[in-house]
Amino acid sequence: MSELKQEPFVWQVRVYFEDTDAGGVVYHSRYLNFFERARTEMLRDIGISQTQLREKHNLIWVVLDISVKFKKAARLDDELLVSAELLWVKGVRQGFRQNMTRISDGAIVAEAELSAVMLHADSLKPARMPAWIKAELQQDAE
Repeated sequence: MSELKQEPFVWQVRVYFEDTDAGGVVYHSRYLNFFERARTEMLRDIGISQTQLREKHNLIWVVLDISVKFKKAARLDDELLVSAELLWVKGVRQGFRQNMTRISDGAIVAEAELSAVMLHADSLKPARMPAWIKAELQQDAE
């Protein structure tokens, strides 16, 4: 297993009305959306477009499993910082850790750990992470 040491990427998001229930509390499924967007923005920040990854390299990323711990309720108009970091690469799988923190009080709202895999877009068969992507993720850590 290849361990990666880096500072997490952090992306800011605001909670909108559409993200909440009638009481103004974020729906549990929206936390997954926020985590997904942070991972996408992490890749974009180091120059990896998921569209180009699919179109030019025939690769897509999919989540295999995710574990979320809900710590505090996020509410309408909260501003959140959502982190994303690649922890490890093992064969065709990658492990990520993510945290969601409310800016106003620094409270951890949710934590997630997940594993993902790259697939060949046309066959949906597993693919190893290309060395150039791993290098970009490691270079970002320096």
